[in-house]
Amino acid sequence: MAIGGKPDLLGSADALFRGDPTLHNPEDLLLAALSSCHMLSYLALCARARIPVLAYVDAAEGTLEFRPDGGGSFREVVLRPRVTVAAGTDLAVATALHEKAGAQCFIAASCNFPVRHQAVVEVDGAGR
Repeated sequence: MAIGGKPDLLGSADALFRGDPTLHNPEDLLLAALSSCHMLSYLALCARARIPVLAYVDAAEGTLEFRPDGGGSFREVVLRPRVTVAAGTDLAVATALHEKAGAQCFIAASCNFPVRHQAVVEVDGAGR
């Protein structure tokens, strides 16, 4: 896929459909869009709340439902962001901002299936 001014994005069908497993498929890209939209919304909210985010990783997963005709759809997506914030951060506020980020994400708002969050927010150095 070519988008003006950006590197080409090589893709394929999923390996289940005889695609190239080394390339991203449309399902991967939808998960990536949901995960990155949530992350960017969350980081913006944290910046406004003056919450220093030191690390952010996500392990998003989607559940697909296949139809007998060969088609299918996502049934749900679960985002599992793991966030590290600076010492002194109010964990309750930092955690609550995930719900707000989910509500502000344009991609999630455009989906006809639930996009849930199982966020873990931890303070840098806690428990070490």
